[in-house]
Amino acid sequence: MNGIAASQPYVIAFFLLWAGLMKLLSRRMRAQAGQTALARLTGPARAVPVLRLVGLAEVAVATALLLPPTHLFDGVAAVLLSAGFLAYLAYAHVAAPTASCGCLGTHAKPVDARSFARAGLLLVAALVTVLLAASPSLLPAVTLPAGLPAVVVLAEIAALLALSSELDRYWLVPLRRLLVRLRRPLALAPTGSVPLEASLHLLRRSPAYCSASAQLTSDVRDTWDEDGLRFVVYGARDRTAVFAVPLVGDDPRAVKVALVNA
Repeated sequence: MNGIAASQPYVIAFFLLWAGLMKLLSRRMRAQAGQTALARLTGPARAVPVLRLVGLAEVAVATALLLPPTHLFDGVAAVLLSAGFLAYLAYAHVAAPTASCGCLGTHAKPVDARSFARAGLLLVAALVTVLLAASPSLLPAVTLPAGLPAVVVLAEIAALLALSSELDRYWLVPLRRLLVRLRRPLALAPTGSVPLEASLHLLRRSPAYCSASAQLTSDVRDTWDEDGLRFVVYGARDRTAVFAVPLVGDDPRAVKVALVNA
């Protein structure tokens, strides 16, 4: 257990260093700081300087955590920062629910449950760091398999990244696009439960409908499903137009038409 506890300063330092450098180095900070909840708390004119100061504090605490040995003061500073994050998120959620928190520089996503979960995970890690620095004997002496602390550290870092909505465009959005391509939720279902309006929408966009539309003299007269096709019947002067619309797929070119004598 002490091995996992000893790794917590590095987890906290990873996030604080990342957050601090984003605040200090972001080129869009001055232009977009006024859109964060901090602008409502401190005023738009003070938002940028305050964000820079917070970034300096985060980098300072991260540096202290990375330099062994871990002192009690380092852990306490991490706890205060994490608790401050939670308090600020609570304020932002109530006072400016549509504004971003500015935690990782400038972005447009408002505070949500993931933001609170991320700050809560940092607070737990900081509290463990304080316990370890105060007295290692306070932590249970449990023998863990070799390599488990490294696995826990990687899992915590992955959780922090997954809880950071600022990074969604790099992994979550592409993943959702891939799932849409694989599942094709808007494709027509291969059953008779396909709504008639969906078939008519596909039909009206088809070359077959365009070629026969000038001859149509009525609205839909009849429909039935057979062999994966939906047949749609229109009156066409002294004849009948029968369209075959596939129940599966969304290619208008697959629609066929036949003009038969009434």
